[in-house]
Amino acid sequence: MAYQEAYAYLDGKGFADRIRLFDVSSATVALAAKALGCEECRIAKTLAFDQDGRTVLILAAGDVKVDNHKYKEAFHMKAKMLSHDETAERVGHPVGGVCPFGVKDGVEVFLDESLRRFDIVYPAAGTPSSAVEVHVDEFGTLLPDARWIDITKPMVVEG
Repeated sequence: MAYQEAYAYLDGKGFADRIRLFDVSSATVALAAKALGCEECRIAKTLAFDQDGRTVLILAAGDVKVDNHKYKEAFHMKAKMLSHDETAERVGHPVGGVCPFGVKDGVEVFLDESLRRFDIVYPAAGTPSSAVEVHVDEFGTLLPDARWIDITKPMVVEG
């Protein structure tokens, strides 16, 4: 069901021809990058949060993580991610395929500034084995109600 909702949304915006379905999992940033043959930073991961009963999605580059201080400054509360079950129930997509396309009513979408470094990024398309190619400057058309926000910081890679 989640893929059909995402597909219908993307089709309605003229983006369905950019959806890619894989025979392998793309449920994590690393797996998605491998399936697409691109850098992990170009995977637009969708993070799902609970804000006192309000559901918020934040799209961010694959090489960043939420900065708790910035999150609290922006939303005036601590970051609380949804559980796997809550995500599927409240967003409409399973973990690994969460995307901002074809979500349930009332879900708010934010785009993190980390995405602006790129011309093209790849969010999921409703399943843990999908992606859709999006030019960053097209988010205004694709997600007209989404707002840009700066709440991430680079991940520290150890080793």
